[in-house]
Amino acid sequence: MKRTTALAALAAPALLALSAAPANAHDIDDVTVELMAPLEELNDSGGSGEAWAKVTGNEVWIKVEVQGLLDGSPHAQHIHLGGAGECPDPAMEGSGFDGAIRTTDAIDSYGEVRVSLTGNDADTSEAAALDVSNFPADGTYTYERTFEVPDDVAEGLHHGDGVVVIHGVDHNGSGEYDGEQMSDLDDSLPSEATDPALCGAFQETQMSAPGGGVETGGGSTSGMENSGLIAGGALLVAAGAGAVALNQRRRTDS
Repeated sequence: MKRTTALAALAAPALLALSAAPANAHDIDDVTVELMAPLEELNDSGGSGEAWAKVTGNEVWIKVEVQGLLDGSPHAQHIHLGGAGECPDPAMEGSGFDGAIRTTDAIDSYGEVRVSLTGNDADTSEAAALDVSNFPADGTYTYERTFEVPDDVAEGLHHGDGVVVIHGVDHNGSGEYDGEQMSDLDDSLPSEATDPALCGAFQETQMSAPGGGVETGGGSTSGMENSGLIAGGALLVAAGAGAVALNQRRRTDS
């Protein structure tokens, strides 16, 4: 689950003493959130990876590390917003060849493209969603960039609602994007060029990406900081309850 509601509610009283939320939820100019998204395989792409982001006001710093996708072909990469804030079930039956998941098949899960993770100072808006020449063209790569986003996108990211999607799958193993089925985003491209290969929903974290602060390590460490924070809050709640019980006992004894 994206949010551990019951545990968060349990930890809330203790966490309140440690930190205060901004007075106005829409006043995000001086608020920084750190996000992480383990990138999970879709369409048997053979890939894996992670994404990290730091969002301060409307400024977004993002780093993406990807391994194992098709070499020598561009991989469009985006932040999606407006859906359920999650990735589709990898086992879902899509509308593509042999049931492959196409981009629009999962729009209810991850929403629409709002940020295009282009390089070379290119446009990062949804208008650049298929700016092929400015996306990574290797199967293993590291991408890093800082840019500004519109207010509604910034607010969505501050709330942890973004989903990172990496596209481009060589379904037939030919070593290039081909096949008779055309893309559901651009009918001049093969569907392989735009089918989703990796997906990861952003979650708030206290960890920074390698090279940007505290090391995160591999995928096995993802989410540990969140778990520790919730567990720490629960311990503080328990300690507070113990103190109340002890005071009540002292009053009874006296």
